[in-house]
Amino acid sequence: MKYLITLLLSIVFTSHGIAQQNNVVEMADVMRSNGKIYVVVAVLATIFIGLMIYLIRIDKKVQKLEE
Repeated sequence: MKYLITLLLSIVFTSHGIAQQNNVVEMADVMRSNGKIYVVVAVLATIFIGLMIYLIRIDKKVQKLEE
C-alpha cells in the first residue's frame, strides 16, 4: 500500500509540473474547442485505471502463490 501511495503522489506532482508549461499545441486547442479532448482524457484515464487494477490483482495472486 505504501508503494501505491508513493506512486500516486509522484504522478500528481509530475502532472502538476507538466501542466504549468506554456507550450501551446494547435491540435489540443482544436480538440478542446470541439470538446473531444475530454473523450481523449476519459479513454486514457480508463486505460490507466484498468492497468492499475490488473497489476494489483496479479500482485495479490503472486503473493498467494508465494505463501
